[in-house]
Amino acid sequence: MLTCNVTINHSSFIIMSRSFLEIHRQEAGYRPVQDRIHDFGEVEQTLNIRERKLQASRCMDCGVPFCHWACPLGNKAPEWNDALAKGDWELAYRLLTGTNPFPEFTGRICPALCEKACVLNRYNHEPTTNREDECAIIEMAFQEGLVQPHTGISRNGKRVAVIGAGPAGLAAAHDLNLMGYSVTVFEKSEAAGGLLRYGIPNFKLNKAVIDRRLKLMEEEGIEFKFGEEISLNDLCSNINIRFSMFDAVIIATGTPQARDLNIPGRKLKGVHLALELLSQQNRALAGMEFGKDERITAKGKNVLVIGGGDTGSDCIGTAHRQGCKSVTQIEIMPRPTEGPDDPQNPWPAWPRTLKTTSSHEEGCNRRWNINTLEFLGEGVRLTGVRVQEIDWRPNPAGGRPLMVEKGKPEVIKAELVLLAMGFLKPEHPRYPENVFVCGDAANGASLVVRALASGRQTAAKLNAFFK
Repeated sequence: MLTCNVTINHSSFIIMSRSFLEIHRQEAGYRPVQDRIHDFGEVEQTLNIRERKLQASRCMDCGVPFCHWACPLGNKAPEWNDALAKGDWELAYRLLTGTNPFPEFTGRICPALCEKACVLNRYNHEPTTNREDECAIIEMAFQEGLVQPHTGISRNGKRVAVIGAGPAGLAAAHDLNLMGYSVTVFEKSEAAGGLLRYGIPNFKLNKAVIDRRLKLMEEEGIEFKFGEEISLNDLCSNINIRFSMFDAVIIATGTPQARDLNIPGRKLKGVHLALELLSQQNRALAGMEFGKDERITAKGKNVLVIGGGDTGSDCIGTAHRQGCKSVTQIEIMPRPTEGPDDPQNPWPAWPRTLKTTSSHEEGCNRRWNINTLEFLGEGVRLTGVRVQEIDWRPNPAGGRPLMVEKGKPEVIKAELVLLAMGFLKPEHPRYPENVFVCGDAANGASLVVRALASGRQTAAKLNAFFK
């Protein structure tokens, strides 16, 4: 008989195997409302190292890790959670960045599809704190000097142009650079980041986090050219003078066209697309100056946000920090299901349930089944919005439900309206075979984590094209 002497650290084994039974989910939480609404500092707090390791130890290391299945990047949460729980920060960092090029972004703003798919979410609705864990891992890696620029990259002699410096473009550039391609990133704005920089408020993502990563990418050899707006039609020809020096081009321009609301009164002063407010506020915080007539501000105003998604939520938080009088958010669709479970989209899929963000917690009157009819004003300035409560009824012919009016129209007082109704999927001409499209530019508006995954997949597709 073959025997083997094994020494087991029983206390460690018990913690690692039973933590999910003995330790409850603990989130870092947010700064107090009355503190955070007076500045644009990040609202999320952090746990101490002991508490963070305990949270990581709750991971069950499932035989079928649905977290891995749910993550667009294929993050191996059980592996890096195990390393984190044991205090091996370097191993956790190597495992995490093996699939995720920028965990400092997703660790702050990802909705954590992996957590909703966690077996513990099915078991007791206390999933492992994957998002916070990955943020802790990458921040410790920066703090301990583990994050260093890759040097001595062997170049393969091929040049690639990436158009757009949002998350998809940055991810593609990152991977291609490490593969040996000489990468130049063209960006129409004055700095890189795309919606990371100009769409997401600083209270969710401090822009110094982006700049820290960009510095590394430049040190690794990636070239950035800003203020460069490229006409995509110019890429339709195989003979393009500007890009003739490049062997391939990646288009990662996102979804620049926001969905508008062309109803009576749209031209009144005080009606703006959401990104007009958000991008201007972020630029102002970066030091850019705006004249009094061009500055969009909620100070002293009743604000109406039209659209119930994350962009609308970001508008609410920004309005509070600008000193608004009140905020109302309306959505044309019905109120989502409340509670952790969605009968129409059961575990391990993402539950389409009511979401309350940190911005909502700061104060907001939320309403659903509201259709917007007309913007009202005195002279050229907005004073209110005429809306109509509605119902949705099944369509006898099938397809989209029918919208029917309910009750009488009403007027919501507002001096500032922010349109946060999503973005239109871009249409592209036919490109040469060495031009690739990725991220939101290819798939329509989606999550940052999906944009990163698309950027990585497109980089691999481009590399295969040259093999």
